[in-house]
Amino acid sequence: MRIALFGTSADPPTAGHQKILRWLSECYDWVAVWAADNPFKSHQTPLAHRATMLRLLITDIDTPRQNIALEQDLSSFRTLETVEKAKFRWGEDTDFTLVIGSDLLNQLPRWYRIEDLLQQVQLLIVPRPGYAIDQSSLEAVQNLGGQVAIASLTGIDVSSTAYREHGDTEALTPPIVAYIHQEHLYKCQDATTKRYQLR
Repeated sequence: MRIALFGTSADPPTAGHQKILRWLSECYDWVAVWAADNPFKSHQTPLAHRATMLRLLITDIDTPRQNIALEQDLSSFRTLETVEKAKFRWGEDTDFTLVIGSDLLNQLPRWYRIEDLLQQVQLLIVPRPGYAIDQSSLEAVQNLGGQVAIASLTGIDVSSTAYREHGDTEALTPPIVAYIHQEHLYKCQDATTKRYQLR
């Protein structure tokens, strides 16, 4: 069984995340996704809200294969612990692929016990607009023992950061926008609401 492991900050999850999940569902037997706390980021929206938004995003995916699930109990501050949980659930013989965006490639060598992690998973790098995959970062990961593949997919040029900083709702799907407004999660959504009221 081939399982894609895709943890993301999802702060908030975007149409770009949705495109990646749909693509992964076509390439893997199972796609396990969860909202994660990134130790390199601060001031994140509470994990429970991000997990709920991810569930909404998954429910909204139109795919013939029902092989994507929010596996929030896999979430851990350390990816190595996540992989250990996944192996306990699906068995040692399962073929695990860890999916990361190209924006995280140069961080990888600093991850907790990265060499142990790379022995247990294959890596799939999803290219993101604005984050070129440079050869030196790739080689650094390969030198640590990483088996690296590059996805034949380029993410949409949207980001969670663009929404948080500028209220760019084009980045989000309608169920996520509705949930953000319902829960009053981001300062920018209040500004967006005021802007619409002024028109």
